[in-house]
Amino acid sequence: MKAINIDGRSIGFESTPYIIAELSANHNGDINNAKKIIEAAKKSGADAIKLQTYRPDTITLDSDLPDFQIKEGLWKGRTLYELYEWAHTPWEWHPQLFEYASNLGITIFSSPFDTTAVDFLEGLNAPAYKIASFEAVDLSLIKYVASTRKPMIISTGMADASEIDEAIEAAREGGCKELAVLHCVSGYPAPASDYNLRTITDMIERYGLVTGLSDHTIDNTTAIASVALGASIIEKHVTLDRSGGGPDDSFSLEPEDLAALCRDTKAAWQALGNVDYGRKSSELGNVQFRRSLYFVKNLKAGDIIAEDAVRSVRPGYGLPPKMLHAVIGKRIICDIEANTPVELRFIECE
Repeated sequence: MKAINIDGRSIGFESTPYIIAELSANHNGDINNAKKIIEAAKKSGADAIKLQTYRPDTITLDSDLPDFQIKEGLWKGRTLYELYEWAHTPWEWHPQLFEYASNLGITIFSSPFDTTAVDFLEGLNAPAYKIASFEAVDLSLIKYVASTRKPMIISTGMADASEIDEAIEAAREGGCKELAVLHCVSGYPAPASDYNLRTITDMIERYGLVTGLSDHTIDNTTAIASVALGASIIEKHVTLDRSGGGPDDSFSLEPEDLAALCRDTKAAWQALGNVDYGRKSSELGNVQFRRSLYFVKNLKAGDIIAEDAVRSVRPGYGLPPKMLHAVIGKRIICDIEANTPVELRFIECE
């Protein structure tokens, strides 16, 4: 599996998890909130901040017919057009946000929801693109994004295996050379029990791509666990205040939670290490506390070592316990005091 590279950062098994802070709609209509979230993401240690680039008319139709009404969940009672009018990030903000992130030293890119958004983001020199879960079935959009030759991340929420196959094929046909996929559950929020994280290992084996997690649970446990299964990218929604009342606030991380995510996923990745049965550096000082053989009786030169003269005890300065039956019945060549470690130099060689 090859790593991908976004804005100079290598992403894959050999690197710490790439943390994407999803700004989404959590600016709540205020560009200053958007800038504060970008700043918080940088301070928390996230690798990237991600926007969503659409207008209500590029993502849905202005209709109140039943098909366009939201009947359940966080956004119940709104039409799709009303939701996206409320939630979208104004396009006129994008240049300012890209510049602000660049000045802070954090990568910024976006999820485009139609071809005009791709063109717009290309004008801002976006370093990568994310395909949102709901757009993973829009193969024409995927091909258009792929034609930019920028790295692409496809979120797979709600997509079955055949639809993921089709999305990957579309990306390849469009010219994408650096592709990653994210396991995702498109519930807002989603319970950890829905995540079936073992799917990540299957995706890695099945597709051979950099694989990660788009996490909509309300804490960090699922994301941290995913790292142990091979997740190289973690995406979480981020807000200034979970009780802020915005479209996505309630299932987003606050800055201190994001900092914990960055810290703990890195620790989980470091703990994976490599296959290694050797003694570790932190163990070296404790070798002495292992068990070994000690004489528990005073012995004279020429005595035969009886079973009750030797025991396996701590510390570990004597012969290993597996040598017990090899020394029983042997002759001692010098006087030995009780509580002396058993060593070969005390024993007559045959």
